[in-house]
Amino acid sequence: MNTTHQKALELDVISVLQTIYDPEIPVNIYELGLIYEIAISDDADVKILMTLTSPNCPVAESLPVEVQQKIAGITGVRSSDVELTFEPPWDQSMLSEEAKLELGFL
Repeated sequence: MNTTHQKALELDVISVLQTIYDPEIPVNIYELGLIYEIAISDDADVKILMTLTSPNCPVAESLPVEVQQKIAGITGVRSSDVELTFEPPWDQSMLSEEAKLELGFL
């Protein structure tokens, strides 16, 4: 896969991530800073490294599955895998400017 195609696929992945919301915070998981890494192989396998706002998050079981399924549904993606990590722990400094504005932090 060429770099242009990979970049386009990454933008598609980000667009899908922006449709997934943490149920406790009215901001999508991408703008919340819960996505630490998006890796796309030459074969269009997508790996997402993500975290949750806390290890006790009520959607700890379902949110990674939702991310994996929605990414797998993107045209051009061969497979998707989601890895959950708590290192480094999420904090409010990871919010995008848009999320800070939405939540009244700016």
